[in-house]
Amino acid sequence: MSEEFEYYINQSVAILIDGNNIELSLQALLNKKNALLDFDILIPKLLNNRGLSRLIYFREGKQISSKLASRLLDQFHGSVVPCHKSADIPLTIKATQIAQKVDTIIIMSGDSDYIELVRHLKGAGVRVEIAAVQNTTAQILMEEADLFIPITEEDCYILKTYRTKRGSKQ
Repeated sequence: MSEEFEYYINQSVAILIDGNNIELSLQALLNKKNALLDFDILIPKLLNNRGLSRLIYFREGKQISSKLASRLLDQFHGSVVPCHKSADIPLTIKATQIAQKVDTIIIMSGDSDYIELVRHLKGAGVRVEIAAVQNTTAQILMEEADLFIPITEEDCYILKTYRTKRGSKQ
């Protein structure tokens, strides 16, 4: 006779997104320039019944979509951080700053530049998960992480573009 137990997972999770890396990976996966993450599908999948402590989308460039920023704030109390060049350094700094405040950090990037960050966080006792498109993710990063979560076609959508009267896309 076996007894059934109900488990309550009380883990706080931070999701740190290398926006440029993920966007390029999605575009390669779907072979479409207007492929974007569907956060409503992906975030619950990543959390897997754990609590979201922070969600930060690091994006290279001065032009940050106000719609993306509003959406992340409204739905997930998240934020978008513009980066001067790449997201590597700002994301790494933020991860080390919050490491003592969360149980798990999910890094959304397949960039092998994050391998030393993963090793550092794990050495500090933080569970590190990588979520990325598998065929554009460095093998060493997948192996070093506590868990690799593949981002698939089902986790994205294609942004529809419309033509104005003059024929230009909007």
